Amino acid sequence: MKRILLTFTVFVAGLSVIAPDISAQDNPRASARQERIEQWHKDMAEFRARSEHEQQLHQLADSLAGVQALAAVHNQDFVLEAEQVTFRNGMTTFVNSSTNFISVKGNRAVVQISPSNFASGPNGLGGVTVDGTITGQKIMVGKKGNVTYSFNVMGIGINAQVEIYMYPGSNSATATIYPNFNSNTVWMQGDIVPYENSNVIQGSSL
Repeated sequence: MKRILLTFTVFVAGLSVIAPDISAQDNPRASARQERIEQWHKDMAEFRARSEHEQQLHQLADSLAGVQALAAVHNQDFVLEAEQVTFRNGMTTFVNSSTNFISVKGNRAVVQISPSNFASGPNGLGGVTVDGTITGQKIMVGKKGNVTYSFNVMGIGINAQVEIYMYPGSNSATATIYPNFNSNTVWMQGDIVPYENSNVIQGSSL
């Protein structure tokens, strides 16, 4: 019996000696893992902070561009540079904003649609250009801040009715063009910029 107790005592004593060594081996691993977790949380917090800051900057830029565009429309001194054109048959195409646009300068307006980069077209740029005098213009502001600017442009032998819809808090806009020389209504989507900031290329007008 004494021999059994002695053996058990020696076994327990051995465990007490070994246990600190196992703990010492495990603690660095647990500590490193905890450090990695804490670093991950820190990195995610910094990422969220940067994302929120960038989003705020984008919103501020959009807001400033919207204010600038609205002022340009009221001053009749702007260009809608189109990036997308949709035709009556539903076909939509991305276009060059320098050759697809609606410009207004005082009482003059230019409506140019040049969806083709391969054919010369009547205007020499793959489409049609209407350059003329503005008549019957109206500006309406909705309850939610959306703005609709409509007018007629009277060219040489042809004219077209134009409606430009501006989205609140942004310089993005959509325009509907109703030409009188055919029933092919066209829609344009793009951004409104002050006339002096635009670099459009005008072709030969009808």
